[in-house]
Amino acid sequence: MMSILLKDIPEEDRPRERLLAYGAKSLSNEELLSIIFRTGSRGESVSSISREVLKELKSISDLKDASINSLKKIKGLKTAKATTLLASIELGKRIFSENNIKERTKINNSVDAYRFFAKYISDSKQENFMAIYLNSQKRYLTHKIIFKGTLDSSLVHPREVFKIALLESAKAIIVMHNHPSGNVHPSKADDEVTKVLIEAGEILGIKVLDHLVVSREGYYSFLEEGVLVYE
Repeated sequence: MMSILLKDIPEEDRPRERLLAYGAKSLSNEELLSIIFRTGSRGESVSSISREVLKELKSISDLKDASINSLKKIKGLKTAKATTLLASIELGKRIFSENNIKERTKINNSVDAYRFFAKYISDSKQENFMAIYLNSQKRYLTHKIIFKGTLDSSLVHPREVFKIALLESAKAIIVMHNHPSGNVHPSKADDEVTKVLIEAGEILGIKVLDHLVVSREGYYSFLEEGVLVYE
């Protein structure tokens, strides 16, 4: 099949121009991929590369599991285009995930907090300290990884944790961090961080509802152990 170059397509029929005129929803999967890839490669038009990608898929949803190695096996798809596509896929995942959480998630207990949010940090090979921000009905507003590294009360400063709470008008927070070792029993530093955050939250009128120490196997909850109590 002869490869049609983008410059040979009438301007009004080119993907980017069609998107501007009619919106992204009007474009086919091939056209959307062509916009992401921008240009072809030697001997291959951008349209033919996009078609090659789609030929390798049973469904467009299979792209969610694509890897750099699997994409680079596709004819005409080199590292630059493969990484651009992976970045676009990841951004879409994050948008969907956050919107889905915002629309549906009410954190009623420690199990909910672990189920919805531990996936963001539990597999990390270093400690990640994350804060989850909630409204007065304990519904999700946003979450953010505040700190990476060995947990210490002098490093996890309440200023960084509560700055976002104030910007989001949050009424409560849940904090969570992982133990790469898999042992979720809290350390002395974990206890100190929890105490400091509770005290800072009381001053600001933002309640610390729980602190979870997590791993892939499970979690320790300061709430369930009686250190913190929901009102």
